[in-house]
Amino acid sequence: MPIKKGSLVRAVRDKLDNSLEALANDTRWPSYLFETDGEVLDMRGDYALIKFGAVPTPPVWLRQDQLAESGAAAESTS
Repeated sequence: MPIKKGSLVRAVRDKLDNSLEALANDTRWPSYLFETDGEVLDMRGDYALIKFGAVPTPPVWLRQDQLAESGAAAESTS
């Protein structure tokens, strides 16, 4: 199912590690990207703006192919 605004997602480490974004950033990704649910706040083209609520950090733009729907959200739509 495609990711849409309001979906709960997590980053996929393999896709993020081998990305163009990894070349432009420090690749010591914070664990909350992969271990906590983030909410999709906005969508623009191939990118989604994600707010991870478990920690007080600003939202981050990630490509949709670097995201996977979280277990709880994915199970409720099945």
